[in-house]
Amino acid sequence: MERGKEASAAGKSKGLLISSLYRVTIQRAVELDRGTIQSAGMKKLTLSDYQALAEFRYQIRRFLHFSEQVVKKAGLERGQYQLMLAIKGMPTGVRPRIRELANRMEIRHHSAVELVNRLEAGGFVQRARAQDDRREVLLALTSKGEKVLAELALHHQEELRSAGPELVAALRRVMREGGDSVSRETSVNTL
Repeated sequence: MERGKEASAAGKSKGLLISSLYRVTIQRAVELDRGTIQSAGMKKLTLSDYQALAEFRYQIRRFLHFSEQVVKKAGLERGQYQLMLAIKGMPTGVRPRIRELANRMEIRHHSAVELVNRLEAGGFVQRARAQDDRREVLLALTSKGEKVLAELALHHQEELRSAGPELVAALRRVMREGGDSVSRETSVNTL
């Protein structure tokens, strides 16, 4: 008898949930039709928002183009420079293993292995077994890797010092434009 009551209560609860979801779905469809909300709850971007985003992407692209050119002149690929920088700039307490480097570079493990293989073949990086756990392989820059990285990083830092203000201004504009749109939307939604 108790089971029957529980099943009946669960059925009613499920029915109410489906009914509520249906009402919300219909209400959203009407709001979408009226244009009062954007698809999937997203706010509508203004022309100024698009311009700010485009300028920010342009400034990033300018820096990346510079980076690609200077890295190529040094005889490296962009990913190789980034991996060397990631090794040297690893946060305190994080061991320079391929897994961590792949995560920091947001690439797949096998791609990181391939980069390390090419850098090792070029004499820029070396693998070494960890002293405390011989199963663990740690990566380190060789003296050649240190020298090339220092030169490339210096060029990148100089470029950021000269082009940085434009990049920062573009980022601030994106943040300001997006922030203004959000605050406008919030004030409209609370009325």
